[in-house]
Amino acid sequence: MKTITTALLSLCLALQASAEIRTWKDASGTHEIQAELVSVAGGKVTLKRQNGTLVTLALTALSKEDQALLSGGSSGAAPGDWPQWRGPSRDDVSKETGLLKKWPSGGPKRVWVSEEAGLGYSGFAVVGGKLYTMGLYDAEEKLICIDTSTGKKLWETPVGAIYINKWGNGPRSTPSVSGSKVYAIGGQGDLVCADAETGKKEWSVSMVKDLGGKLQSWGYTESPLVDGDLVLVTPGGSKGAMAGINAKTGEVQWQTTEVPEEAQYSSIIPAEINGERQYVQLLQKTIFGVSKAGKVLWKTDFPGDVAVIPTPIQKDGQIYVTAGYKVGSKSVKVEGSNVTEVYSNKDMQNHHGGVILVGGKLYGFSDKGGWTCQDFKTGEIVWQDKGVGKGAVAYADGMLYCQSEKDGTIALVKTSDKGWEMVSSFKLQAQTSQRAPDGRIWTHPVISNGKLYLRDQEFISCYDVKG
Repeated sequence: MKTITTALLSLCLALQASAEIRTWKDASGTHEIQAELVSVAGGKVTLKRQNGTLVTLALTALSKEDQALLSGGSSGAAPGDWPQWRGPSRDDVSKETGLLKKWPSGGPKRVWVSEEAGLGYSGFAVVGGKLYTMGLYDAEEKLICIDTSTGKKLWETPVGAIYINKWGNGPRSTPSVSGSKVYAIGGQGDLVCADAETGKKEWSVSMVKDLGGKLQSWGYTESPLVDGDLVLVTPGGSKGAMAGINAKTGEVQWQTTEVPEEAQYSSIIPAEINGERQYVQLLQKTIFGVSKAGKVLWKTDFPGDVAVIPTPIQKDGQIYVTAGYKVGSKSVKVEGSNVTEVYSNKDMQNHHGGVILVGGKLYGFSDKGGWTCQDFKTGEIVWQDKGVGKGAVAYADGMLYCQSEKDGTIALVKTSDKGWEMVSSFKLQAQTSQRAPDGRIWTHPVISNGKLYLRDQEFISCYDVKG
């Protein structure tokens, strides 16, 4: 092994090759070290020796590439990759630059279309030239891997039995990639870990049979969060709403018995609040935070109804949540175990298309008022516009990518507090004939490494948005 900096020497000498470790470079970009990532917090990186001993280093001791990679806590993705639901930081904000600020009249160049994705609404994780998603094939849900350069399916592995629903059968969640593994949840609540290169299944856990969860009306839709050696999921139920599972073995480490509420459809986010790593989740009647050891740190009420779906947003200890069905949004400030309401209103009623925080403003579609810009700190509405109609949103390089759930129109919109400023639009060409009558185009758009990925059931389309 090459000579490395003094700060990394003791760690390097203690390491031996393993399937879970990764090669890191120091700040000079010339020296290498192998280690397993545990967490990133407060400008520090925590790595784990083979014997389990933890070592914490300054983030600046690593290369700029590794620092960019670690900005969202991912343990196996390059800067342009999208390793999980809503991206590296679980906020649907891409850090890519140099993307097109205006598209040709017919839209950006389409690179390929895959017809091998199977049915369902599963989203995309994109890492190392591979796209991971899920699909329904006959009566079986599968985790699949697609080559991002060609659109060809590389492998598939079974996850669980078919989930049947009038809005469309099949899986709803997005896989998560961490290191050499990929994790996915089927509609029936089957959580699997597979080798990211081959698809070989490593272990599986049933959210219902093993964790005491209850299958809700729309099935299990959350996307698993991988944080170091833990996989965080929300089975719900009397054994505990949230569960921490050993990422290597599938062994259950803990469940939050203090919060026995049934699961909804939101996904957990990691957060650094008051210097402590924690996991924040939204249920129908509760917002709560949990420590890495499984302790419930705080909780507060939420007036959810029917279904609570959007993922929470956190910045500087302020947490924002929203839901449809006339519920609206709520924001709280967390300080230790104390929770103070900042605001609560019915102006942003986001059903399931997601909300994005950019420059102190929230952007997303509200069932009340249409596409909405809302002030994060105060909750005040800045502007609203019908735009292209209800749908999902993603962000990259100063622009919103707004997708109409009804007809597949994709709009390129300036991120502005002045109003809806659409620059370009095109309609998704590859649309299915197998969508359920009550279904829509619900898979969220993803921008990764200069490509825009869209899905309508079995069709995945890849567009070049870098030009």
